[in-house]
Amino acid sequence: MSARDLPPLVIDYAGERLAGVDEVGRGPLVGSVVAAAVILDPARPIAGLADSKALTARRREALDAEIRERALAFAVAEASAAEIDDLNIYHATHLAMRRAIDALSPAPEYLLVDGNRLPGHHVPGQAVVKGDARHPAIAAASILAKVARDAQMVALDARHPDYGFARHKGYPTREHLAALERLGALPEHRRSFGPVKRQLALF
Repeated sequence: MSARDLPPLVIDYAGERLAGVDEVGRGPLVGSVVAAAVILDPARPIAGLADSKALTARRREALDAEIRERALAFAVAEASAAEIDDLNIYHATHLAMRRAIDALSPAPEYLLVDGNRLPGHHVPGQAVVKGDARHPAIAAASILAKVARDAQMVALDARHPDYGFARHKGYPTREHLAALERLGALPEHRRSFGPVKRQLALF
């Protein structure tokens, strides 16, 4: 089901401090899960906001800079690989979201969160399935989170170039799985994820 097939998005809030919230990095085998929260400024609209996965890297980076310049507030936060292993990816994702929401200044009055669950924050809001394609504030959050996490993977690639992190961004591609088998797990790998757990068992 695409965003076009979903019913129109009805928001039970008419003020200006509405924060879009999204995450990037649930599926990779390595690194943090990164969340962002954005309160857009109605007086300074940003053209071209869309689901970060539908944009080129160059377009995402240009929009990232524009969001940071024009938004009323934005924040990027994360939960580490160790926290993912301790909590599981579902709870760690919500932890990263709550950290991003808490870092907003001014504080939001209402949340629109991508997905089908709210992250357990005291600010009221609603979960929006395919929200990054249905509301610009969620799209803006997805862009900030994606650019931040991709930058982390490029930095990790510079330290460990044999794994190919700059190309696959930590997802379990054939290249990544082959490197994991050949070179073993790094401290940044998520020990609780199946391919990493299996590889650690061989050592």
